[in-house]
Amino acid sequence: MNDDTRKEMACQELVEVITDYLEARLPEVDRGRFEAHLASCSACQEHLEQMRAVVRLTGRLTPQSLEPATVDSLLSAFRRWRDS
Repeated sequence: MNDDTRKEMACQELVEVITDYLEARLPEVDRGRFEAHLASCSACQEHLEQMRAVVRLTGRLTPQSLEPATVDSLLSAFRRWRDS
């Protein structure tokens, strides 16, 4: 087992990989670290539940149902978040 597999996942790292976790694309080692962190962090448990709710609610949207201005606004917000 190398050092990366033993390292505890921090809240920020969990936030960065939550989409991969929800889409079952997180490598097994990281999935274990993710779930171990969740077991002891109520804030991240709440964040995960919020993200699951977002996925459920946004699953009802289609690209065609969004106004172009809304798409532009969302893309700008995600770019600002990514670059911060």
